[in-house]
Amino acid sequence: MRNFDLAPLYRSAIGFDRLAGVLDSLSRTEQNQPSYPPYNIELTGEDQYRITMAVAGFDDDEISINVDQNKLTVSGQKGSEDKQKQYLHQGIAERNFERRFQLADYVRVENANLANGLLHIELRRELPEAMKPRTIAINGVKAKHIAAA
Repeated sequence: MRNFDLAPLYRSAIGFDRLAGVLDSLSRTEQNQPSYPPYNIELTGEDQYRITMAVAGFDDDEISINVDQNKLTVSGQKGSEDKQKQYLHQGIAERNFERRFQLADYVRVENANLANGLLHIELRRELPEAMKPRTIAINGVKAKHIAAA
């Protein structure tokens, strides 16, 4: 277990007091999460992300995706099909799962699709206009927004 000393951050940053709680929560969650199903997190563009999960054997009606208060939960519930099968070798896991992701502020899920046993979840970070950089007026001249580089 790693311990983070955030005291230097508190000397010069304002409003980050819940950061320690978030980091602690993430480390505890990661330790308790199983490794199934495997997944990738990609940066696909500026402020665009994709989570790709290997969910072979699951249909789209057996997978649910929920977002609640910056928590993305992907779960799979395998239907009780033909349990009478006799396998000589079963290498494809068809067990139920639940995988959770903590989303940063202003990150929203745009869409999801299932193709070739891979579930792709597209995410985008959209800052509100008030959060974007801007110049401050001096002597009453109107402020302009700075274009993102």
